[in-house]
Amino acid sequence: MTKAIEGIVDAYVKLGDRRALEDLRMHRRRLAIDLSGRSGPYDFSRPLGQINEEIAAIEAGLERLNTAPTKSPVHPDEER
Repeated sequence: MTKAIEGIVDAYVKLGDRRALEDLRMHRRRLAIDLSGRSGPYDFSRPLGQINEEIAAIEAGLERLNTAPTKSPVHPDEER
């Protein structure tokens, strides 16, 4: 799934869509918190590791936005 998230991150970086990246990161963080809080017979370390890799990929994309020239993203829910 990391390849998939990298493609999504790349698209958002190209669009300059910081908000989408931050929302994606927040969603993954919530998933990580949820998995960390679970107990039982299942080992959640593998999916938790995957989520952490995805968070790292998203943060790398945010860092690329920090160093890239600014672009005005287009959001369908915002009025012009």
